[in-house]
Amino acid sequence: MLARMPHWTTTLPLLGSALLLLAGQMPAHGLTILLLSLALAGTVFAAVHHAEVVAHRVGEPLGTLVLALAVTIIEVALIISMMMGGGAEKATLARDTVFSAIMIVCNGIVGLCLLLGGLRHRIQGFQLHGANAALGVLIPLAVVALILPNYLLSQPGPAIGGSQLAFLGVVGLLFYVAFVFVQTIRHRDYFLVPGSHDEEEHALPPDNRTALASLVLLLVALVAVVGLAKLLSPAIEGAVAAVGAPAAVVGIVIAALVLLPEGLAAARAARADRLQTSLNLALGSVLATIGLTIPVLAAVHVYLGAPLIVGLPVRDSILLVLTLFVSTLTLATGRTTLLQGMVHLLLFAVFLFVSVVP
Repeated sequence: MLARMPHWTTTLPLLGSALLLLAGQMPAHGLTILLLSLALAGTVFAAVHHAEVVAHRVGEPLGTLVLALAVTIIEVALIISMMMGGGAEKATLARDTVFSAIMIVCNGIVGLCLLLGGLRHRIQGFQLHGANAALGVLIPLAVVALILPNYLLSQPGPAIGGSQLAFLGVVGLLFYVAFVFVQTIRHRDYFLVPGSHDEEEHALPPDNRTALASLVLLLVALVAVVGLAKLLSPAIEGAVAAVGAPAAVVGIVIAALVLLPEGLAAARAARADRLQTSLNLALGSVLATIGLTIPVLAAVHVYLGAPLIVGLPVRDSILLVLTLFVSTLTLATGRTTLLQGMVHLLLFAVFLFVSVVP
């Protein structure tokens, strides 16, 4: 049964774990950092693959939660590994990562999917009800989590009190749970295209032995990701500082690494004329990022007292509102062309440029 797994999905988690154990004996130079970085990226891919296998086996709605939790664990591990011991200088890292995830998904991944699909198939369709449901959760969730804290009165500026942060975490979690319930149980048909490959060509779920093996390898991969991220966090921060980029770029690196596997899967689906699947992957991942990451980090803040700032500065607030507004226009008709893809990709380029050259 295990032979059915691609070899890399077994090799990479084990390799990452081995490098983690041997890291203390390896010389501290550029080649070691490169090797550990490649191992971290590969282990993230392997972890997402095994999470998808387990999710397919347990079915919905638990399957969606398994995948979302695995991705959230990876992201939170990367954030916390860099925040620990960083003091006030790392207080905005979680905010920068969540904001970067929104911009990467809504502009980078969605834009690439629409462009690839438009170039190959000219016009693509999707379920309007499903897209509206996702945006109907994403817009208030993003604004409440990243903009509203700037205007609360208990603390000056973008910082908020512990009780407010705890409430924000609970609200974010409820937003996400409500969306998952609608997507997987109450209105599952909103996220499928009748008569398309999404409904008729699902692969058979893996057997119990394969699912159990993937669960074990998923746990191994998650442990390796957490350890490798802790080892590499100084190197990532040093590289960003060496090129003269702002500290917020570290958040972009974290978000890109976590979202890369889902982004590639979404792009492949768009080229295969399964835009609905692309949007499900993209919008589902960004909702999980906000709806699950914020509550976990809020709990860490309340428990450990680590400094945490979640309110965006004015420039990023403008980019966020603009992105949400353009996304609403893009997904308003149920049909897309390459024009919408180009618009989103250009917005993504603006985000990257002003992040590096503020």
